[in-house]
Amino acid sequence: MRFEHLAVNVKDARAVMKWYVDTLGLVVKRHIPEPPYITFLADPDGNMMFEFYEQTGAGLADYTSMHANTLHVAFLVDDIAATRDQWIAGGATADGEINTTAAGDKLAFVRDPWGLTLQLVQRSKPML
Repeated sequence: MRFEHLAVNVKDARAVMKWYVDTLGLVVKRHIPEPPYITFLADPDGNMMFEFYEQTGAGLADYTSMHANTLHVAFLVDDIAATRDQWIAGGATADGEINTTAAGDKLAFVRDPWGLTLQLVQRSKPML
């Protein structure tokens, strides 16, 4: 068994898809161009996917009001400062600074343009 995807209902799935592809470099694995605009986006190595869609009757979470520790999606990166700067230049918003844990890991939160918290992780020693 392994993780496959995390599903997120969003207000504008097509704009979300474009931002994650253009800014984070995610890859479209499947896209349905009609409502509810179901789109699966994977990291370039194919380890995990997002499923974004517009399920109008399902309700939308208010991600902007959620604390970063309540819900976030973590991305392992090689250069946390450069990646953070790139994502912010692409429209993300910083949510705090880059911090270093007692284990030597570097962590930073940013929010995508719709408020979902993304965490950048640069591990001192690989965990997976």
